[in-house]
Amino acid sequence: MEIHQQTITIVTTCGDDWGGSEELWSTSACLLKERGDRIVVCKDGLPRKHTKYVQLAKKGIELCDIKPKTSLIARLVRRAVWRPNGAIPGFAQTASVRQFSKHLSKYKPDLVVVSQGINFDGLGYAYACLCKHIRYVIISQKAVDFYWPSFTDRSLMKEVYDQANKCYFVSKHNLRLTEEQFGLRLKRSQVIFNPVKISRPIPFPAMESVVRICCIARLFILDKGQDILLRILSKPLWKSMPIHITFVGRGEDEDALREMAELLDVENITFLGFKTNVSAVWESHHALILPSRSEGLPLTIVEAMRAGRPVITTAVGGNAELLTEGETGFIGGADELSFEAAMLRAWEARDRWEEMGKKAALYVDKMIPEKPERDFVNDLMSIK
Repeated sequence: MEIHQQTITIVTTCGDDWGGSEELWSTSACLLKERGDRIVVCKDGLPRKHTKYVQLAKKGIELCDIKPKTSLIARLVRRAVWRPNGAIPGFAQTASVRQFSKHLSKYKPDLVVVSQGINFDGLGYAYACLCKHIRYVIISQKAVDFYWPSFTDRSLMKEVYDQANKCYFVSKHNLRLTEEQFGLRLKRSQVIFNPVKISRPIPFPAMESVVRICCIARLFILDKGQDILLRILSKPLWKSMPIHITFVGRGEDEDALREMAELLDVENITFLGFKTNVSAVWESHHALILPSRSEGLPLTIVEAMRAGRPVITTAVGGNAELLTEGETGFIGGADELSFEAAMLRAWEARDRWEEMGKKAALYVDKMIPEKPERDFVNDLMSIK
């Protein structure tokens, strides 16, 4: 009979089947499983056939879809089951939270890891843990300056944060902004890093007739700001320059961006789609460009630096926390005027890009642990 040290539930709020925000909890889940823990992963609409989830299942990690059934009887049963003390707050009234509460009653986990996309989209799950007196930690992969919690939910969300056993953030900016949004100093908080796929610098390609820059990001304009870049590239100055921008990634705004580029007659671009082998992309590109409107701390920036490439980006989220202007990257604002100025500074310094990339690789090696997931698991195990 298999003996489990602990039962640990991980619940993720990622709206896509998979994303960069899933790397930390998934690699950590495998390490926890190796320790002998029972690991259960919950997700609303969990895609069991996705390659990543298939791999997790093969390692003995249990998968639980908390997407509720839609029949009338099932809805009535859910309403009867989910009755914590007092009125249910708005952010915890979702059907998936009710299903998750049933999961907690069934599995009785020793610890729950709530992995959020934004810094309060998973607090309903944490609230369910609070109601059942189950230990929980919160991971926030992003916090947005222009997106604040609803005033109707804020007070109880604040309590959920205050009662958490630990709160993890991927950037100092995200931690600071969360504290400001809830008017609360999070004493049990820590900045952590996501696992990085690139382990060493990749030889810098020769600067020939065309300078090749890549924009590696989900094609989601609200966060990633690719529209800002297209407007800049539509100007005569940039159309005349020997540069080519490669968009790497998929997303719901792909058609919108393609049609925008066609409308603005931007031709020096390519939509490459999603690529699992990021190292291969860097073999033929000289720099990363990321015109984000909101972020946590993008893996793509860390990977570009580790690959030995300078970064052109915006001062949002944790983007600028690892970069030094003019030495390892170029930092502008999330608007057309400021970001174009950063692009121009980068262009004028292109002869130094290889040198800047070497500095970036050395710096990120000092700042980012080789196995962030190992540090995260060790910290989890120290929680009382």
